[in-house]
Amino acid sequence: QVHLVESGGGLVQAGDSLRLSCAGSGHGFGSFYMGWFRQAPAKEREFVAAINWNGGTTHYADSVQGRFTISRDNAEKMVYLEMNSLRPEDTAVYYCAAKYSGGSPYSETSFDSWGQGTQVTVSS
Repeated sequence: QVHLVESGGGLVQAGDSLRLSCAGSGHGFGSFYMGWFRQAPAKEREFVAAINWNGGTTHYADSVQGRFTISRDNAEKMVYLEMNSLRPEDTAVYYCAAKYSGGSPYSETSFDSWGQGTQVTVSS
């Protein structure tokens, strides 16, 4: 099992960039699918991006495709979400998550461990 801690959120203006980080601890980090999800006020948590164990496969929500990039550094047990061209609708709490076994990387129910979240606010 891994413990996850997100950081890097903040208040930015539309069009700005931000990089979120997720620090993992525990065994097996390098073998897990990792994902980023977000939850806006009064909305369901939604998939943002996911990356397989070696970074060779990535998945993105249509709403962030081409603007966000997920990456990982297994040696440092870190996962990153580079967010460019931010929009007010990207405002949400962003969560990092680890998927230990099977299931869709697009579904939050497939993920087993979650961080506490980091707030991203984009002003217009």
